[in-house]
Amino acid sequence: MTEKFPTINSTLAPNELGQLIRQKYGLSEKTECSIFRLAMNHLYIVHDDENKYVFRVYTHNWRTKLEIEEELRLLLHLKKMDRQVAFPIADKSNQYIQEIEAPEGTRFGVLFSYAKGTKTAKFSQQTSFLIGQALAKVHQSTEGFELNRVSYNSQNLLIKPVLRIKEFFNKSNSDVDFLEKLSAFLTLKIQNIDQPKMRYGSVHLDVWFDNLHIDDEKEITFFDFDFCGNDYLCFDISYFLFQLLATHLNEAEYQEKAESFLKGYETVTVISTEEKRFLPYACLAIMTYYISVQCDRFEYWTNIFVNEDHLKRIVGNLKRWILYHKIEIES
Repeated sequence: MTEKFPTINSTLAPNELGQLIRQKYGLSEKTECSIFRLAMNHLYIVHDDENKYVFRVYTHNWRTKLEIEEELRLLLHLKKMDRQVAFPIADKSNQYIQEIEAPEGTRFGVLFSYAKGTKTAKFSQQTSFLIGQALAKVHQSTEGFELNRVSYNSQNLLIKPVLRIKEFFNKSNSDVDFLEKLSAFLTLKIQNIDQPKMRYGSVHLDVWFDNLHIDDEKEITFFDFDFCGNDYLCFDISYFLFQLLATHLNEAEYQEKAESFLKGYETVTVISTEEKRFLPYACLAIMTYYISVQCDRFEYWTNIFVNEDHLKRIVGNLKRWILYHKIEIES
């Protein structure tokens, strides 16, 4: 008998996965399952007559079961507080996490509610206001809510990521040199934060148009809390603003939407002076971290996604943000 060859990242067959989901969750015989996205995690759309869900299959060895349990604990907390998030759904045995034996090893799966609406980078100024309001309400419920997950800091956002980036590109590169210099600059900024004046708690860390749905330009629903952890809440605000600038070449239009987003946020809760002072810097640390995550996650899948051109594009967006905010990085 021929032995099965080892794999590192298999794709689960949607038909068979749909049958498993139907059985576990007591869905109808009309249940259909189809692949939506195969990336850092694998996403499937599940239809059961008029009901629609998202089933996320975490890639092997990406998240521990405890990390996923903590992500779900946060989402259930937010659901209980009536915040606008996609939430996990329990199966017939009241379990939220499915363990699936894939060729590469155990993978975890979770069924989520489907966020109403659609995702778009072309939203209105008024919608930007509503996104700010919705995020502020989430932060009201996550301030002081501690997760048994990563606590983001200069070590894991900047220092270790830059070492990983240097290792990945494996040669002198002006963009890598820039990130190393930026990391040292931002590390000092983080060390000098006036901590008592900064709200701290659970953060999403990936708030942008790709992780929220807009329904009829009125209702905002956040999803994909895969990178949630503990940090200053203003990191979420800063990251959204960074992505807003990256998707708006017209800076006057960006300014209008950014101001509207912040106004919406502050109709719910105040952003302190210290938080506002730090907003230009927080997103730069997050982006440095995400470059290193891409180096880790895509190295053994394909190098088409992460290469020197990709790095140059990201660094170009960082430099545009830095120029827009007139940040001077000391040598």
